[in-house]
Amino acid sequence: MAGYRIDRVSEDIKREIIAVIRELKDPRVMDKMLTVVRVEVSSDASYAKVYISAMEGLDVAKEAVKGLKSATGYIRREVGKRLHLRKTPELSFVADDSIEHGMHIVKIMDDLRTED
Repeated sequence: MAGYRIDRVSEDIKREIIAVIRELKDPRVMDKMLTVVRVEVSSDASYAKVYISAMEGLDVAKEAVKGLKSATGYIRREVGKRLHLRKTPELSFVADDSIEHGMHIVKIMDDLRTED
């Protein structure tokens, strides 16, 4: 598969996973400020690694990943149904701290501005 196709499929999967996460009723996932940072799809589109980050920090993201892992079958079925892919990739969820890291960088920049 060409690189642009994999990129397009990964963005489509990301968009649909975000929509499905909003519909989940799991308390580990509900009421959390979750973000799908990126989706890495393998070259044959049989596997997809989904990076999840939370505004509250890495611990909340890890807890949400536990809830998402228990709902992986449902999420995969919904993504496959909505995107009409020939082969729906197996999803694996990974906690990521990129939002927390970005907020830390912004705080440092604000501190530097107040010093000037």
